[in-house]
Amino acid sequence: MNLTKSALQKEITYKTSRSGGKGGQNVNKVSSKVELLFNVDSSELFTEEEKLLLNDKLQNRFNKDGLVQVICDEERSQYLNKEKAIERLILLLTRALQKPKARKPTKVSKAAKAARLDDKKKHSAKKENRKIDFD
Repeated sequence: MNLTKSALQKEITYKTSRSGGKGGQNVNKVSSKVELLFNVDSSELFTEEEKLLLNDKLQNRFNKDGLVQVICDEERSQYLNKEKAIERLILLLTRALQKPKARKPTKVSKAAKAARLDDKKKHSAKKENRKIDFD
């Protein structure tokens, strides 16, 4: 899966608003906060199987309209916030599509079993030696 900014750009919608935080007098005039919205279901970049996986893994990232939402208001520039938001979306989608490696069950080795039994025997002998013989 090779997600590119240009491919995603066609399917992304943006909402901008005034951002809080640093910026001085400029903060009340410039809409630098970026809200990126991406619709997984109508995307042409993914197969149906991948869409199901994304819907499952990114459930908590959906807004009420069923769109993946990424908000960025770190920078003072709207352009930089858009770039950061796209990078975050790409990271989010690639992580969601990664399949974890299947765990191979392993057995306890014979040496480990023997060592455990040997320790049990030593511990048992130690306890046995502490007993007082009343006969």
